[in-house]
Amino acid sequence: MAYTRARRVLPGFGLSLGFTLAYLSLIVLIPLSAVFIKAAGAGWERFVETVTSPRVIASFELSFGASLLAAAINVVFGLMLAWGLVRYTFPGKKLVDALIDLPFALPTAVAGISLTAIYAKNGWLGQPLSLFGIEVAFKPLGVLVALVFIGLPFIVRTVQPILEDLDAEFEEAAASLGASRLQTFRRVVFPAIVPALLTGFALAFARAVGEYGSVIFIAGNIPLVSEITPLMIITKLEQYDYEGATAVASVMLIVSFILLLIINGLQAWTARRSGRSA
Repeated sequence: MAYTRARRVLPGFGLSLGFTLAYLSLIVLIPLSAVFIKAAGAGWERFVETVTSPRVIASFELSFGASLLAAAINVVFGLMLAWGLVRYTFPGKKLVDALIDLPFALPTAVAGISLTAIYAKNGWLGQPLSLFGIEVAFKPLGVLVALVFIGLPFIVRTVQPILEDLDAEFEEAAASLGASRLQTFRRVVFPAIVPALLTGFALAFARAVGEYGSVIFIAGNIPLVSEITPLMIITKLEQYDYEGATAVASVMLIVSFILLLIINGLQAWTARRSGRSA
């Protein structure tokens, strides 16, 4: 009997790999390489001088610090929100579920203007908060609020499917063996959702680091106080300082890549550990 090769929907490995690498190079690798090449054009001394200036360092601290903190906050409250949507039925559940995706659909500029109006000193929330000495708009706290707003859907939408697929029989078995609710969550539920939480954290962090539209209005853009790194890049581009803009952007790319690599490594390690324990 003559051997008949199985027909596949996709082409062979060689053609698929070549097309994938070509597409990836055109969309990702070449533009990123251009950033580093342009940044290197001014020389090492100019590069170091640009990225170590006090104003740029302050923007790095605010952008990366606020992004990490916002992603961590969203992990906690996003998990609680996903848990409530999956495990409970309440009036307006579908409306709440739809509102979670609002930061995806809402233009970032509209989100920034809305948050600024709400958290300004004369806003709905800003006015009562100011009575306690808490200022949100035009402060670093405002940057954090905006980043929490745009990052929440990433946590909810990555954890929600895992909770829906998690068999309740495991929790019931743990309860029948005398485990408390906290022990059941810590030993049964939490290990199963850790990879999804890390994925959501990485996505929320990556979105927050490069966020511009929703932050630019509420930040106030005060140098050394509430100036984010994307604004620094835009400012240098407006001043035709292309080498300085690409230098700041390259540092941002490197730090973001390292942090995401660490998060992905933790996710892979957690997945392997969960597989061995199962």
